[in-house]
Amino acid sequence: MQHVREPASDLPSGVRRTEIAGLAALRTTAVAPDGTAVLLLAGFAASKEDYLPILPALAAAGFTAVAPDQRGQYESPGPDDVAGYTLAAFAADVHRVIGALGGGPVHLVGHSFGGLVAREVVLTEPTAVRTLALLSSGPAGIVGHRRRALRTIRRMLLHGGQPAVWAALHAVAHPRPDQTDEFLRRRFLAHHRVGLTAVSDHLLSAPDQVDQLAGVTRATRLPVLVAHGDGDDGWPASVQADMARRLAARYEVIPAARHDPVRDSPDALVATLIRFWQAGTTRQAEPGGRRPHRATARGGV
Repeated sequence: MQHVREPASDLPSGVRRTEIAGLAALRTTAVAPDGTAVLLLAGFAASKEDYLPILPALAAAGFTAVAPDQRGQYESPGPDDVAGYTLAAFAADVHRVIGALGGGPVHLVGHSFGGLVAREVVLTEPTAVRTLALLSSGPAGIVGHRRRALRTIRRMLLHGGQPAVWAALHAVAHPRPDQTDEFLRRRFLAHHRVGLTAVSDHLLSAPDQVDQLAGVTRATRLPVLVAHGDGDDGWPASVQADMARRLAARYEVIPAARHDPVRDSPDALVATLIRFWQAGTTRQAEPGGRRPHRATARGGV
């Protein structure tokens, strides 16, 4: 579960609320000179507000950035039937957003569960994506202590609903400002219960589709970034590094960050993303250009 620094009502300059393709979203007011948008997908029990720490910097750098609530997340509606929360359904929503933004291609960034959705987007229609960044995500279901915690949360969702889960999480949470704590509570309770359960199932049981994704990205010469915090406690660093190798992707470790580099190291993350986007655009523009065949860490070869 992600946490944000700012309450929902406190938007920085250059960021506005909007609705796009039926989803609530935050959008920067900057207009990219080349028309390319950045589309940011949040993770489990998260929302568009989780990207507030980097949206102003992306706007200042001239990027049109859009962060939607996915279906069933916070302020976006979701179906009551669990069958409406397949990864294909999440990906279809993203394609509708891309269409509303002009048809793409977009720089697509997916954090944690958002990375699983971003992967599905590329597998279904890779030409809609200009670059793919998988942030603190993995090749398959989540592992380690977060897996154990998620299984507990899922059981509590089924038997006690969100109030029971929130009470348990709040009991062990670090102290937070009252305003932030109230927003986090309100947001968690606003998520669609069926959606939360379905997303937890995806995170627990997602199959490894890295080889399939690699085939698509190689065929389309789609630049890929795999990045995570140096203290990520979601998928182990070795697992994410191996995924980068299998994808022939750029590999970056964000300093002073855990599972959420957006919150922990926003400046370092923005610098990493912009370097990647600039390099990816150059590779696509160069006749006969090739993507690197080795993963890189902290910009090194």
